[in-house]
Amino acid sequence: MNSRILAAVLLILLAALPFIAQATGQSALLSLASRILIYGMAATSLNFVLGYGGMVSFGHAAFFGIGGYVVGILYHHADTETLFWGFIPGTTQMLITLPAAILVSGAFAAAIGALSLRTGGVQFIMITLAFAQMLFFLFVSLKTYGGEDGIIVRRTNELPFLNTRDRAVMYWVVLAITVAFALGLRRLTKSSFGTVISGIRQNERRMAALGIPAYRYKLFAFILSGMGAGLAGALMVNVLRFASPDMMHWTKSGELMIMVILGGVGTLVGPFLGAAALLSLESVLASWSEHWPLAMGLILLVVVLGTRGGLMALVTRLTGGRK
Repeated sequence: MNSRILAAVLLILLAALPFIAQATGQSALLSLASRILIYGMAATSLNFVLGYGGMVSFGHAAFFGIGGYVVGILYHHADTETLFWGFIPGTTQMLITLPAAILVSGAFAAAIGALSLRTGGVQFIMITLAFAQMLFFLFVSLKTYGGEDGIIVRRTNELPFLNTRDRAVMYWVVLAITVAFALGLRRLTKSSFGTVISGIRQNERRMAALGIPAYRYKLFAFILSGMGAGLAGALMVNVLRFASPDMMHWTKSGELMIMVILGGVGTLVGPFLGAAALLSLESVLASWSEHWPLAMGLILLVVVLGTRGGLMALVTRLTGGRK
């Protein structure tokens, strides 16, 4: 089957999911599907620097959490009718909160990347991890915004002409943003910028010898990746109506990396497959036993070692080598 036809069929099924969930009485499917799409977006953002750029960031949860906290903090000040830093009013308008989350996450990514990218290898991994943990403990200490208990967002951000309090409507919003994000990222990886980033991953010295400023390209890619993770975090807070410092913890970065590896490093669809597999397995296994992490670990080992390239490689082989 042509890949475009397959993608169209999949998109139609995803769009029809609220009706399928209502017909089958499985209302929890919407929440699970929304989380899969959002985590897939965050994992794909990480995959852009990991799979395409060769930058192993172990602190990407920081940008995910920052995006979520932008929504939570703006809601808090809108609800209490106070000003952030004395001059920024709060808001619950999604057309404001999502761009704000993207910009703030990008600013943090620029600051962290500017320092971290001056190193490489294990040092880069540890520095990104250290920055993420610094931000985690910073938000734990902010008692105004709930400290370690986080912020409860009692109302989903509003969109003109749409009732975002309806779970089905919010799911469609998440789906639309995810599709737009995936198409934009696909275009980016196919562009000259994406080609340069891949070339830097393969041989940075050769690219530098050609006169290409590798550091500048890597920093820009890191910023774009952080912005994507921030957008995912902002959407997650709108879906769960809760922002917590745990969104920034190193274990969340580990989960995102597992999704990338499980789905397929250096692929566009792979992280979404990895997110779907990980969250679905977690949901099923947790209902069977309290020792589900052990079973999860064994299953992940079998999949990663057996597929040799993640789930995307398995799908490619099953479809006759077509991507």
